Amino acid sequence: MELIPVIDLMGGAVVHARRGAREAYRPIETPLSASAAPLDVADGLLALGAFRTLYIADLDAIAGKSGHDAVLGRLAARHPGLGLWVDAGEATPAALSRRVANGPGRPVVGSESLAGRAEAEAALAGGAGLLSLDYGAEGPRGPAELHADAGLWPQAVIVMTLARVGAGQGPDIERLSGVLARAQGRRVYAAGGVRGADDLHRLADLGVAGVLLASALHDGRLSRADIAAFMG
Repeated sequence: MELIPVIDLMGGAVVHARRGAREAYRPIETPLSASAAPLDVADGLLALGAFRTLYIADLDAIAGKSGHDAVLGRLAARHPGLGLWVDAGEATPAALSRRVANGPGRPVVGSESLAGRAEAEAALAGGAGLLSLDYGAEGPRGPAELHADAGLWPQAVIVMTLARVGAGQGPDIERLSGVLARAQGRRVYAAGGVRGADDLHRLADLGVAGVLLASALHDGRLSRADIAAFMG
């Protein structure tokens, strides 16, 4: 099971994500970095283990503002062997094709950025991006058909339970189980709620391909030994 650190970018800084309430996010304070600068925080996270992938949520780009591709380009140059998964709110075939061709990173198509089934089909048709099935406190975000019809999903799917991000409530096992039951061999990744190694063991037993992590890395609930055990 792959462990994937996460950074959330807003206003040029890494912010502390909690429960998907983006208007309340503030620059992160973490023992892993002396600042909230993206390269510094990324360096601190990547020093914890032999991670192969870093997930970036570009919250400004998702909100329709100017994004952080220049920062991501510097990050990619600094860590050339690292895979970057980037949710920048891109939902059109043209925008997704540009990122596939030019980078930086591999695009993540967030369901919250899609207006309807036709747009979802167009965005996912090429198969180059990952799909993030986004869930807020109110339930599924984005087209209901996309959440219901596994035939629309690409080969890699993230179950993003925003209401549990940074909340320390544990993973959404019920929702993950439902997605896995319909995934038909697709790789399913869990995001939101992981508190420590016990949760990772539960997710591994469930059959998820990987886990997106932030708070449990910053506050030390996942030790280097824990990370090494799973990465091994």
